[in-house]
Amino acid sequence: MSEIALENLGKTFGDFTALAEMNLTIANGEFMALLGPSGCGKSTTMNMIAGMLRPSSGAIRFNGRDVVDVPMAKRGVGFVFQNYAIFTHMSVRENLAYGLRAQGTPAAEINKRVQAFAELLQLDTMLDRRAAGLSVNILQRLAIGRSAILEPSIFLLDEPLSNVDAAFRAVMRSELKSLQGEFDQTMVYVTHDQLEAMTMADRIAVMDHGKLLQVGTPLDIYNAPADTFVAKFIGAPGMNILNGRFVENAGVVAVEVPGLGTLDVPPTLQAAAKDKKAPNIQIGFRPEQVNASQSGLTMHVGFVERIGARTIVHLEHSGSTAKAVLPSDATPPLAGSDWTFSASDEAIRLFDPTSGQALKGRAH
Repeated sequence: MSEIALENLGKTFGDFTALAEMNLTIANGEFMALLGPSGCGKSTTMNMIAGMLRPSSGAIRFNGRDVVDVPMAKRGVGFVFQNYAIFTHMSVRENLAYGLRAQGTPAAEINKRVQAFAELLQLDTMLDRRAAGLSVNILQRLAIGRSAILEPSIFLLDEPLSNVDAAFRAVMRSELKSLQGEFDQTMVYVTHDQLEAMTMADRIAVMDHGKLLQVGTPLDIYNAPADTFVAKFIGAPGMNILNGRFVENAGVVAVEVPGLGTLDVPPTLQAAAKDKKAPNIQIGFRPEQVNASQSGLTMHVGFVERIGARTIVHLEHSGSTAKAVLPSDATPPLAGSDWTFSASDEAIRLFDPTSGQALKGRAH
């Protein structure tokens, strides 16, 4: 295992800043997901950890040792790309054995490990088939096996499941997590898919425009997003964010959303709300935490989606939009009607409308 420490890590390409002063420590044996939209700097970060790119500034340390000047081949890192880069003229067996042969591993040990990994990845029935005739799903499984069989202390995966079908992605999420646990590797997983990050990672590093926005467990990030970007990016659908203003009655602060109604500020955020000098605020709440109510906010029902175990209600009013997620057995409001709803105290989050940063309270 290896701890990875990124210290003030930066990368520029001319006048373009791909990564700005990133500080992140990935613990021994941790599964860390780098999550964000295309162009956010996550693959650049991974390529610098691997040694494929040299940082413009900062340090990369493996177990305390700065590896910026250490060549990729000597870093003890396994790498799986989005494009699987398999030797298609070779058999499955030859692909799995390739790295071991290059290291001079004895033939008996190669055969033993190839058979073990083939069984683990359900490739044992096709060991002697040429890779050129295999499906994309199998090729990606083979690419993971070819790198994992070397048992690197650090395993880097750059969107390895983005080209495969949905059913196979679900299978591989489970297998990758099992593989990491079995070999106790430090794993860094780059993805734009928040479902992959939420289901596999011990912690998630959310990135946007070359900046690290928040690091935490999946539940921490879901429940207490650091800013409006994280709030809307995490979740399916993401958090509802509405513009409002503080109103105070008998010392209790609430948020009025013009034209929609008012939601109470939870007790844990009352002090932060009172400390904020400007009246304007953004209020956030998860679609899953919305309930029909006699008071709260009233919006127009645009349309209703029934998706298996849940129903998504799409709401709108004068340019503002929101969503509510209801269980499939609940009776949703009718499309075209007005619907009044509220969110529980513990669901409410407040954000500064200028910076986008969350207001901190005892809930955090």
